[in-house]
Amino acid sequence: MDRDYFEYGQIEIDYLKSKDKKLAEAIDKIGIIQRSVIPELFTALVNAIIGQQISTKAQKTIWERMQKKLGHISPESILSLSVNELQSLGLSFRKVEYIHNIADKVATKELNLANLQTLSDEDVCKELSNIKGIGVWTAEMIMLFSMQRKNIISYGDLAIVRGMRMLYHHRGITSEKFNKYKNRYSPYGSVASLYLWAIAGGAIPEMKDYAPQNKKK
Repeated sequence: MDRDYFEYGQIEIDYLKSKDKKLAEAIDKIGIIQRSVIPELFTALVNAIIGQQISTKAQKTIWERMQKKLGHISPESILSLSVNELQSLGLSFRKVEYIHNIADKVATKELNLANLQTLSDEDVCKELSNIKGIGVWTAEMIMLFSMQRKNIISYGDLAIVRGMRMLYHHRGITSEKFNKYKNRYSPYGSVASLYLWAIAGGAIPEMKDYAPQNKKK
């Protein structure tokens, strides 16, 4: 089965490397990163809600069950299942409520996902965040891993912040420091995000986290 990956190339790499020496060194060590995307917005929203506050492994298991049950994930296929049927896949009642709500809004055309493509990043975030069950972080991840917006970097993402601490040897990342780096990476913050996630995940073994450790008494 073919996979879709976040698209970027030499233009974005050369730009980021020209703006930040430390990030340039990390990019050279890590190489090209392939991160899966879900181009269909509704499907991506359902997947994002499933993954909230659970492990990646648990998200994958539930997602596979849903795909097996429904085949194509669409508003109509979601609404064809009862609350109990969706819960039997491993979803909490609250998540079922959120998913049913979005499916209903899209099916009745109260929510036009295609229109989001015409909006700015800020307005997309605002529109998505108004949907029950979608917060700012989830909206940012949708913009990055479904819409493939080029300049998304999330201060609410713990791994992004950890990656910054590791790359720049900071004990902490204030909003001021974050915005300094965000502006430096613009207009290719999404690509910088991919590398910061990789760094936070141990892609460069010699890099450590400089956050103060809580000493046990």
